[in-house]
Amino acid sequence: MKTILSIFFAFLFITSISAQNMKTAFINGNVYTVNENQPTAQAVVVEGNKIIFVGSNDDAKKIIDPDTKLIDLDGKLMLPGFIDNHVHFISGGFYLLGIDLRPANSTKEFRKILKDYIDKYPSKWITGGYWDHEKWEVKELPTKEMIDDISPRTPIFVERLDGHMGLANSYALKLAGITKETKSPDGGLIVKDSKTGEPTGVLKDNAMNLVYNIIPSATAEENYEAALAGLNEAKKLGITSVQDITFDDALDVFNKLKSEGKLTCRIYTRMPIVELKKLVEKNIQVGYGDDLIRMGSLKAFADGSLGSSTAWFFDKYNQDTTTYGLPMDIITDGSMEKWCTDADKNHLQLSVHAIGDRANSFMLDLYEKISKENPKWDRRFRIEHAQHVRFQDIPRFAQLSVIASVQPYHCIDDGVWAEKRIGPDRIKYTYPFKSFLDAGVKMCFGTDWYVAPLNPLLGLYAAVTRRTLDDKNPNGWIPEQKISIEDAIKCYTINSAYASFEENTKGSIEVGKLADLIVLSEDILKIDPVKIKDVEVLMTIFDGKVIYNK
Repeated sequence: MKTILSIFFAFLFITSISAQNMKTAFINGNVYTVNENQPTAQAVVVEGNKIIFVGSNDDAKKIIDPDTKLIDLDGKLMLPGFIDNHVHFISGGFYLLGIDLRPANSTKEFRKILKDYIDKYPSKWITGGYWDHEKWEVKELPTKEMIDDISPRTPIFVERLDGHMGLANSYALKLAGITKETKSPDGGLIVKDSKTGEPTGVLKDNAMNLVYNIIPSATAEENYEAALAGLNEAKKLGITSVQDITFDDALDVFNKLKSEGKLTCRIYTRMPIVELKKLVEKNIQVGYGDDLIRMGSLKAFADGSLGSSTAWFFDKYNQDTTTYGLPMDIITDGSMEKWCTDADKNHLQLSVHAIGDRANSFMLDLYEKISKENPKWDRRFRIEHAQHVRFQDIPRFAQLSVIASVQPYHCIDDGVWAEKRIGPDRIKYTYPFKSFLDAGVKMCFGTDWYVAPLNPLLGLYAAVTRRTLDDKNPNGWIPEQKISIEDAIKCYTINSAYASFEENTKGSIEVGKLADLIVLSEDILKIDPVKIKDVEVLMTIFDGKVIYNK
């Protein structure tokens, strides 16, 4: 009996090893490798989860055996899997599962979408939504009066699409204890009526926490479902890696999915900088983890957003001359400098949100100070968004080896209304993609999903055309900052891999790298750039396995 069992388990082991090492050959393709030493190929052969061959069809035949699975690409374009440099993955999943206010093009539509959702979930906290008042007929911030009559007993706190302000109804304000006497917290603003002093319902940046703190946390099961929804969306869009803003509950979900074999996207986490002490105590540094989940980076905020008029500038806003924007409280109280210095000493990567020109300049100054004071190491500082950067500050990114972690879709979205916020002069250095590349800055791409659509092809389209969503800039908004499709693909693949210290394992189609690959419906290197936004992902290969096939 023991002998029979031994043979049986040996058979299972051998079968398992054989399955893991099974070869798949992708032939007759138009392979763009993003490898400067071998830019193009016809065939790619995968064994297990690694690439073992990149080259011609004829040479591929030499290593193909009878058990090799053949997939004929029929001349279609194959690229490395997209690597999104900045997502809020669990929040994106909840966005897919919850209320969607983004399509509302008027206040009437905004109210109708809310009312229909309230009718369906009358006693549930309504959050998310991600509205954009710049699409409405009256481009003014909403107020609680717009929604109070349809939600007398339903608490509502729905965010603007940038995530830096939200609208609460009167019921939610009452539950949070926010009145005309409530003072705005550091790094935040309770918007109040100029005549009555009453809260309008709009809360900006840190003031949003006054409501967030009373909203029931999502359950582990709800987070799990949101993550699955996000993974399903990512595979359809050719995303094989994301660099996530990760909280503990999300990390728990990612680890659970990994243990179940359901994690179909690699996760590079950026924990909130307040978690610094916890990571240091656990001896977590850059590179900690494995090819599925890596840790070692921290996320902080230097300012707010342009859409909420809380991005921090040297000069006042043109649209609202009472404000320069809002530096975060961790800047004003000195915590940012202390935390960033300590994190860098402990070999944790710094990844800081900065949108306004003053916020970007502040972070460059701080990074320079840290570089001089702390021991030298391969630190790869990041500035997330790097949205409005004075031309004199752009070379400093390269000098200090600071990665510009940008999200190009924001360019064609913000371009509809950005100039009225900050005027024609400052707008010239908005989303300066070409200037970054010309200065030798390492630039990587992503989406900022849920804030923007997760589709990388829309980001590529935005970077190479800069055609705003209102179709009023057919030749591109600030056209001198357009970049080539080759550079854009590089930013979405190998450069994003570099930003997470993983350029040696992914980001290009090379022998020895992870087999994360995608196949597109059209050759985006050759078609009219205007058509890139309509291209679809036909196939996504993750860890050597086809996980999506349109």
